[in-house]
Amino acid sequence: MQRKINMLLLLFSLIGAAVGFALGEAVLRVLPESWPSYVVIGLYFGILALCVGLFCLIAELMSPVLNGHSWRQRYTDLSWKLIVPATLVLLFVVGGALQFVYGLEFGGTKKIRDIVLVIDNSGSMKETDPNNDRYKAAKSLIDEMEKDKRVAIVSFANSAELIQPMANVGSNAQKTAVYSVLDAIEPTEDGTNFFSALSETLRVIEADRGTMVIFMSDGFSDSNISAQLEELRSKGIAMHTIGLKIGYDQGTLLLRDMAESTGGKYYDVEQADGLSTAFRSIYLTIDNRSLLSINPNAPEEPTIYKGIRLLSFVLIGLALGIALGIMFDNRFLALSFGAGGVVGGLASGLILNAGLSGEAFTDGLFRFIALLVLAAVIALFTLVIPIGEKTNARRGRERTASPREGSGRSRNSRSSGF
Repeated sequence: MQRKINMLLLLFSLIGAAVGFALGEAVLRVLPESWPSYVVIGLYFGILALCVGLFCLIAELMSPVLNGHSWRQRYTDLSWKLIVPATLVLLFVVGGALQFVYGLEFGGTKKIRDIVLVIDNSGSMKETDPNNDRYKAAKSLIDEMEKDKRVAIVSFANSAELIQPMANVGSNAQKTAVYSVLDAIEPTEDGTNFFSALSETLRVIEADRGTMVIFMSDGFSDSNISAQLEELRSKGIAMHTIGLKIGYDQGTLLLRDMAESTGGKYYDVEQADGLSTAFRSIYLTIDNRSLLSINPNAPEEPTIYKGIRLLSFVLIGLALGIALGIMFDNRFLALSFGAGGVVGGLASGLILNAGLSGEAFTDGLFRFIALLVLAAVIALFTLVIPIGEKTNARRGRERTASPREGSGRSRNSRSSGF
């Protein structure tokens, strides 16, 4: 047992992490958004592990510092057979399972199942949205909603009206019924009353279901809505607001404050035909929690999920280290690499928690740094926890065996590091 390091393996593990990062990022961008997040994240980590394992195996074949020359002569066939199940398959399962857990509800959070659309129908909308693009945007959003979601629609001007009570929209027939309600809305010449709109919105919300509010207007209301905002905040309901062609700062500031005070986001839309994009961006904040990124449009990530991300990367690092040990069929390496994976995973999780911001480029950069750190720490940890070559373990057993038994073993058996 001795502490040593294969510098070539360290270099190749970094190259493998870089290649795995590039392929994993391609997976994140290419796979359809309809794919379950646990499948996508599982593939990401499975590909990463395969790339790191492949390059580490090549490094030891070129310079067998850790496993010894006997391993290269006798056991490389087994390593090639183990590489896919030990890396790609194992980390796909581990990464997918951890992403599934990360997507669950913790710390009082509720999965969004109900959406309340609050849509301005005041007289000014005839000018800002003459083609009724706001209703087309609402239909597009409803068209994307899954079978476990429900929608309610509040139309407001001087007063508010619940034109569509909370309804399931899982089937085409249910969606069509809601579309007909939107088509039947008649324009008005009235003004804008946010107080009435929010009061009606609160009446339709059910306390035992996760709810999100999408509030769209082109104007400003001088009514006092602080009590309604406080009630939304106390119930943990985020309200996202959309401002259409607001030509004065007062309306913009009000809508932004309404969103930020409830944990939502404000969207500024200059042209009515951009409403569909805003509605869809808001909808994508639902059920879109990821170990690898932060949705910039979603409410701020609760602290408990940062802790789960940190623990998840510790477990992923542990699994990756053990996977490399299994690939080399060496229990000493599994122990050393596994311990390194725990430390490297902890460092990687801290890096991501500190760096993820919702910006695509910077989030990708921090993922890249985190994966390089993870691979480097695993490769370096043989300097911390001593390892032994497979041949050392075999020879130790042969010394304690009888001469006849030892000769038979050396001729007929293959020693396993495990």
